[in-house]
Amino acid sequence: MAQPATGPAKGPCTAPPTAAGKAVHPVDEKLPPSRLVPAALQHIAAMYAGVVTPPLIIGQAVGLDAAGMTRLIAASLLIAGLATLLQTLGAGGFAGNRLPFVNAASSAGIAPMLAIAETSAPGRQLPAIYGAVLVAGIFCLAVGPFFGRLLRFFPPLVTGVVITLIGVTLMPVPVGWAQGGDATAADFGAMKYLALAAFTLVVILLIQRFGRGFVKQVALLAGMFVGTVAAVPFGLADFSALGSAPVAALPTPFAFGAPEFQPAAILSLCIVMLVLMTESSAGMLALGEICERRTDGATITRGLRTDGIATLLGPVFGGFPTSAFAQNVGVVSLTRVRSRYVVAAAGGVLLVLGAFPVLGAVVSLVPMPVLGGAGIVLFGSIAVSGIRTLSEAGLDDSSNIILVAVALGAGIIPLAAPAFYAGFPSWAQTVLGSGISAGALVAVLLNLFFHHLGTHSRNAVALKSS
Repeated sequence: MAQPATGPAKGPCTAPPTAAGKAVHPVDEKLPPSRLVPAALQHIAAMYAGVVTPPLIIGQAVGLDAAGMTRLIAASLLIAGLATLLQTLGAGGFAGNRLPFVNAASSAGIAPMLAIAETSAPGRQLPAIYGAVLVAGIFCLAVGPFFGRLLRFFPPLVTGVVITLIGVTLMPVPVGWAQGGDATAADFGAMKYLALAAFTLVVILLIQRFGRGFVKQVALLAGMFVGTVAAVPFGLADFSALGSAPVAALPTPFAFGAPEFQPAAILSLCIVMLVLMTESSAGMLALGEICERRTDGATITRGLRTDGIATLLGPVFGGFPTSAFAQNVGVVSLTRVRSRYVVAAAGGVLLVLGAFPVLGAVVSLVPMPVLGGAGIVLFGSIAVSGIRTLSEAGLDDSSNIILVAVALGAGIIPLAAPAFYAGFPSWAQTVLGSGISAGALVAVLLNLFFHHLGTHSRNAVALKSS
């Protein structure tokens, strides 16, 4: 989950004329297939790895088999397609910001959901996660119309800390994948796994260095493909489950069990939802500037309502918390193709991919070491996005430095000392045991303490880059 791109390239807004002679804003332009299809594929390439990452990680953590992983990935793609179509095409004045805006499952919720899985009984992990996700969706729908008033409590100081912690907290996941994925296996950490992960990482770096245009954009996917092919001669890739995956099927409602509602789990995901809403709002503001179409409060409310609907619908079919995909904001900024119908076409492709589980099965069969090599790049880039946000957050102020230092420290404690909160009540372990939740809580509280409690002169410093 990267931070929305800032400082978009400026240029005149040249709207093409219609048959009636009236100018059409670039956001509402309907491109011919020769331009629409390649542009839509660029968006798919930029976000596909991010869409399948949450189901891959959560599915592995709760011990799903190949069939379960296939269903989870298909559901994630289906919800992403529905959310993106709703966001770009809109539903009257109720939902949809009608911008070239991609919505999909966010990586920000992975760490708290892993913490929920660790504190839940076997077989009840996904129901506990989905109960918390469902309430987080309701929370988003309830808070969305008033969220503009809460944005001042989530300046770049806070969001930068949270995004950085997302990347840092998730880093042990690809490291475990690089070692084979199964910590109980006798050959866990064997050199063959490490070599395959390193090979995949090197391929990604080479494509990123020497690739051009579209090839460079799909470096992550290309690296995973090459790594998987390289794994076949050494017996490290198993495609036997591909034959049993259904070619076409719609996700079954509550296929992983009815949601269970645990207060601590709900609290942790509602905190994450606030962060996701902040990121979505920032993405809409940035995209409005790129597209030269003003993003007002009503637009943000409709956009956040779409996040809430998708997040609420997710647990029914097997999806996770949904938010903006900032890498696609970057695609719009780089290509200057601002038509929302291009992104709508990309949403349609995601919908089709979700309806054909066999395509999701292909992704789920990528060897763990290959995912490990790619995951180091993916999660490392998330941390870099957080650092970039912090660099714009007024760190020349000593209070801000202390805020970031303490919040990052609180977020890293569960990573550095997993048993640190072992003596705490179970609800506290769920909240504080996640570096994301702990860091976010500390950052919000310290932001209130330093910049909102009778220190009006400091508010300008803290919020200057909001």
